Amino acid sequence: MRKFDFYNPTKLIFGQGTLQALQTEVPKYGKNVLLMYGGGSIKRSGLYDNVLAELKAIGAVVTELAGVEPNPRLSTVHKGVELCREHNIELILAVGGGSVLDCAKAVAVGAKYEGDMWDFVERKAAPQGALPLGTVLTMAATGSEMNNGSVITNEVTKEKMGWGSVHAYPAFSILDPENTFSLPRDQTVYGMVDIMSHTLEHYFHTDGNTPVQDGFCETLLRTVIETAPKLIEDLNNYELRETIMYCGTMALNGMVSMGFAGDWATHNIEHAVSAVYDIPHGGGLAILFPQWMKYNLSTNPARFRQLAVNVFGIDPSGKTDEEAGLEGIEALRSFWDSIGAPKTLGDYDIDDSEIGSMADKAVRFGPFGNFRKLQREDVVEIYKMAL
Repeated sequence: MRKFDFYNPTKLIFGQGTLQALQTEVPKYGKNVLLMYGGGSIKRSGLYDNVLAELKAIGAVVTELAGVEPNPRLSTVHKGVELCREHNIELILAVGGGSVLDCAKAVAVGAKYEGDMWDFVERKAAPQGALPLGTVLTMAATGSEMNNGSVITNEVTKEKMGWGSVHAYPAFSILDPENTFSLPRDQTVYGMVDIMSHTLEHYFHTDGNTPVQDGFCETLLRTVIETAPKLIEDLNNYELRETIMYCGTMALNGMVSMGFAGDWATHNIEHAVSAVYDIPHGGGLAILFPQWMKYNLSTNPARFRQLAVNVFGIDPSGKTDEEAGLEGIEALRSFWDSIGAPKTLGDYDIDDSEIGSMADKAVRFGPFGNFRKLQREDVVEIYKMAL
């Protein structure tokens, strides 16, 4: 285990009926609120009206930015920054899933920067401050409600990249599992794949003496595996939604990954795909992660064996580490198949025509991955395996 500092300032407000906490939290930052949300699902579910009622009760002055995309675009970030400056915004309130929250983080830091927020994504500059951000989560997936990361798509250059800053943590996040009831089956599946992928990105590391962290990760994976088949058949089950929502937050708030550096190559590979084809992030991960695992099985077969045995219950008797590890990879693929996740890039009508371009985007900042450094040729091969 390596030495580490841990810092997470987000106030997490979790449970049924917690939306009323807006009346306590919002006034701490001011009355001028930028309300950001996506394509209108919060209006259909009634959440939009409920949020406005809570804000009205405290006399908040609300400016709205609707239509945040599933892969949030830089142009939308620019709109948000302009609104913040025009209306003297004191707090951004993001109501939605990870895409809305990621976009809001970009707006929050962009509003305190004289240049283009994309400078932060390209590592040309670092945020020096941000507007306060509150969130009301409607999808369990990205963990953006309690971390400092964000992913933004530049639709002009067709680049989708992640960035992070200590200034990008939400000040508070409200998580009521009932607000995820309206999420359709496919989006629920994508969210659970994303949660498992975050956990797997942690799991594949090269640091030693991490039995507690490994156990945290294995428990999260087993819990999603146990819960997912039940949830997709009972989308309005509060306890199941509650379990998955908590897993989503814990998978990427830093608490299960202290003392080591996870891999994160698969996310980078997927971002390049969804930058070009605008596919759901969770769908892309479902396709690519098993292929990354097969490609890297020989890097540390014992690690894959541990996953197979402790998460999927594979019997390792009489098998090499590679043989047991491969069974674990196949078990993951079978599980994702069973809940309806996509299996190949062809499921999204993606062929090999853009493989080179996507690989170029993936290695924009050079070789990447902590479990094993990937070069451009490695990325190309993983894409070919996923066709």
